[in-house]
Order: sequence, then structure tokens, then C-alpha cells
Amino acid sequence: MTAVTYELIKTDKKSKARRGRVHTPHGTIETPVFMPVGTAATVKAMRPDEIKEMGAEIILSNTYHLYLRPGHQIVKAAGGLHKFMNWDRAILTDSGGFQVFSLGDLRKITEEGVEFRSHIDGSKHMLSPEKSMEVQNALGSDIMMAFDECAPYPADRSYVKKSLERTTRWLARCKEAHKNTEQQSLFGIMQGGMYQDLRYQSAMEIVEMDLPGYAIGGLSVGEPKELMYEVLDYCVEYLPGNKPRYLMGVGSPDYLFEGVERGVDMFDCVLPTRIARNGTAMTSMGKVVIKNAAYEKDFTALDPECDCYTCRNYSKAYLRHLFKANEILSSMLLTNHNLHFLVNLMKGIRKAIEEDRFAEYKRDFYNKYGI
Repeated sequence: MTAVTYELIKTDKKSKARRGRVHTPHGTIETPVFMPVGTAATVKAMRPDEIKEMGAEIILSNTYHLYLRPGHQIVKAAGGLHKFMNWDRAILTDSGGFQVFSLGDLRKITEEGVEFRSHIDGSKHMLSPEKSMEVQNALGSDIMMAFDECAPYPADRSYVKKSLERTTRWLARCKEAHKNTEQQSLFGIMQGGMYQDLRYQSAMEIVEMDLPGYAIGGLSVGEPKELMYEVLDYCVEYLPGNKPRYLMGVGSPDYLFEGVERGVDMFDCVLPTRIARNGTAMTSMGKVVIKNAAYEKDFTALDPECDCYTCRNYSKAYLRHLFKANEILSSMLLTNHNLHFLVNLMKGIRKAIEEDRFAEYKRDFYNKYGI
């Protein structure tokens, strides 16, 4: 038995959208699901009870950041990440790979792993498949992501091929190094850039390792939207239908709909929390940039169709005032709204799949949102 299992409940009649459940040691996750990102053991500007209240059943934390600060051994000594951050529902940790590859000149990729300098103090470190597993085992997350190399866009075919093959070798090392299989499950990550034959090669190699779940990496890295959809079409087809499929780093409403339509079960992104801190809200009628002068005397709710704490209690005029005054409450209220909006959107998508009206739900949402 693996720690994490997938249950397929229903497939939409007109698309590949599917309704399911991911069972973990810390509860069941209704899918399709958007996972709020809690990079450093906290979802920025949010308390855990607020995230629970809006219905989130899983959050994501970052291996790279927690390894550097406070250190995985401190988290382990606290009883693991769940106790450390007071979150008793499921947690997914990424491998740290994307972060170290994003360091540019501060890192060097070898077969052993990635040598890098900390963005905090410049100290030298080596993050390898074995080290990533050691850190994630100490954190105690329900779902651990394999250490992979995320090729940039654009990248030439020869580089992408070598990169995905190294990712496969690293996955085998991750599987070997994983020490807590009864309580934590390891997901593999498909790479291969924008090349269909390489995506197929990657999928066949990682699926052969028979893991509890698989992610699609290397998308939403700067490629045109149409190309992303084209690649996603065949990527999903290459992954098994009896395991959860996770599209990494995607969080805008259109990407969520398009991913679900193609058969993706899990999504995550810093987008809703990041744009909230910059004064932008997602609403049923499209984006609202709260700093705009048009909202100075607008005493209506941010979104008349939303029942989140922010929309029940505050006006656009007040939110604009908070943002212009650089008040912390601005980030708190807008983050609360944006996460509630996406969690509720996924709830609506799940219900639409159950009732065989996903296409209509998507069409109506796009018309109102302005997509």
C-alpha cells in the first residue's frame, strides 16, 4: 500500500475532465483541486484557520526555502511540517529543483545534483536527489516531488533530451533514497520541453517506476499560451488514468479550466497571493486592480457573487484606501479573496463535472470573466 491513492469518481461526457479524490494520511482531497502555496511554511498573509475555512484541503510548501531557513532538522525536531505550521490537512512539498535552477549564475548542474549559493547569505550548498529526499522526509509532507531539472524555454532539442534523461536517473535515485513510504508518497515529474517525442520518452521512463502520482513539469515557463495547450494535450495522454495528474505552476482561471478539460487533477501557483499583494483581485467579472482611481468612491463589494470574508465586510473604496496607505490588511484581505475565489471556482468545476455540464460552466465563466 502507498501513502497516497487516487479514486476516480466520474469522467465528463464531453471532455477529458474528471472528478476524483486523492486520499492521503492527512485527509482526502477532492479533485480537480487548486493548492494554495505556502512557500516558507506559511501561505503569505493568511492564517491556517482562514485557509481551512475557505475549504482548502491541501497546501504546498517549498523544500529549497525550508532547507535554507529554518532548516529541515529544526522542522523535524518540531514534529514535522504539519505540527510546525499548525496545519493538520495534506501538504505537498516540491523538490527544490525549480528554485535552484532559477538561481542562474549562482548554481552549477552536475550529474550528482546542483551546486548553488544561497540567495540569503551566499553560502555554498549541494542539492541532490538524495538530499531532496532527506529534506522532504524530515519535513513529513504527504506528497513529495522528485528532484528534476526544469529546462528553460526556449531550449534546443539536444539539451532538453539530456536534461530529461538526467531527470529520469535522478528519479530512480529519489525512489531509492525515499525512507518513509508508509506515510509519504513520491510523485515523478515529466519533462521534455516542447518536443512531443521527448515528452513521450520522459513519460514512459517515469511511469515504468510505478509511482503513486505524476506531475507535468516544464510548462508555463514563458511559452505562448497556444503552445502550452498543444503540449498539454499529449502530455496528459501519456500519463496513467488511475493515478493523479498534477500540472505544476499554473493558477490563472483560464489555465485551470484548460488543464481540467484535458484531464489534469491538481494545480498550484503563487499567482493569486502574489497579485493580491500587488493590489489585484480575481473576480467573477474579471480582474480588479484596486489601486485604480475608479474605485476611490466605490462602496460596493469586490465581487457581488463572492461570499468570502473580504466581500462580506469591505468595499472597493476601503480596499483601495488600504492599498494606497500601504497597510498590511490590504494584502490579508485581497489574498483571502483571491484564494477563496480559486478554491470556490474548483468546487464549481467539480460540481459541473458531476452534472455533465462542464462545457457550459466553462463557457459561462469565460463570458463573464472576459476570457
